Amino acid sequence: MILWGPPGTGKTTLASIISHTLQRPFHTLSAINSGVREVREVIDKSKEEEGAILFIDEIHRFNKSQQDSLLGAVERGTITLIGATTENPSFEVISALISRCQVYKLTELGKEELEQLIKRASAYYASQGREIEVVEDEALLRISGGDARKLLNAFELVVNRDKSQKLVIDNRKVIDVIQQNLALYDRQGEMHYDIISAFIKSMRGSDPNGAVYWLARMIEGGEDPVFIARRMLIFASEDISNANPNALLLANACFEAVTKIGYPECRITLSQCAIYLANSVKSNSTYVALQNAQQAIKHTGDLPVPLHIRNAPTKLMKDLGYGDGYKYAHDYAGNFAEQEYLPDVLRGSKFYDPGNNPREEETRKLLKWRWKDKYGY
Repeated sequence: MILWGPPGTGKTTLASIISHTLQRPFHTLSAINSGVREVREVIDKSKEEEGAILFIDEIHRFNKSQQDSLLGAVERGTITLIGATTENPSFEVISALISRCQVYKLTELGKEELEQLIKRASAYYASQGREIEVVEDEALLRISGGDARKLLNAFELVVNRDKSQKLVIDNRKVIDVIQQNLALYDRQGEMHYDIISAFIKSMRGSDPNGAVYWLARMIEGGEDPVFIARRMLIFASEDISNANPNALLLANACFEAVTKIGYPECRITLSQCAIYLANSVKSNSTYVALQNAQQAIKHTGDLPVPLHIRNAPTKLMKDLGYGDGYKYAHDYAGNFAEQEYLPDVLRGSKFYDPGNNPREEETRKLLKWRWKDKYGY
């Protein structure tokens, strides 16, 4: 299995609980400082053990050859693999490995879970002879960002700063102790998500100054440039789309360039792309169209494909009417022939509504000319 989720949500703890519950041998590797040799050593050792579990932290940091080295042992059952990642495994883990794993998405801890951790931490110190009373917890919760590890570290810092036998913790005391840490860029914490959010929203709002500022913050903080480029690639389709198709081309070129050259030179390419995307005309029409179509599927289920647009590779299918009456568009004037492409239940449904920009206004006119009043263009 692969456990995917933000830091401090219990991925490592969950893997340990599984191994102890099943009473299996448990091996741990970190992808940051392990390679193929370390993986093979664990696999060789596991051949002499019964149902050994190999836990790999930050498995997304393994390159393709390192991930390939796991496949045989996973396939044969020599090891039971548990991988942990903060990044989307669809992008960072090879498909051959993902197909052999179940992916579980862990979410950041909620307010109730975090408050429970604060109570447990207070109880721990009480067992050590210190009385800790938390009268305000908003600052602790905000600093944690849903990360249990971050919460407990902050709690410990506050407690260790004041050696008095009885300690009352309020928001002011927490902020006084932790404040200097809030200015840092944490690639794995709350600020990571806040700043990428500010970056995306600045580009969506067509503000190149805001976009390049938040980009610089990420660069100065050592953010993975591939992560930044991937988010811009998604943005080009989601927020610009066919209002300016060149945006996707440039974002893809940026992504390829970043993967080839890396820091520090790729920061210039990132800046060029971010400013271009911020300046570009915006439209989310194709994103909304897909959402509309998916919503219709949820309501109507898997409707049958109309017979006239089904594939008919065999005589039996032809005899059953597959493809019967289909109009080949290129045989008609303007390479267009009016016919139905949706299931009967959805006849006339409009999922795509062109955006209010010059390029898509031309698209709207073309759709109106082709389909007349059928879709209401």
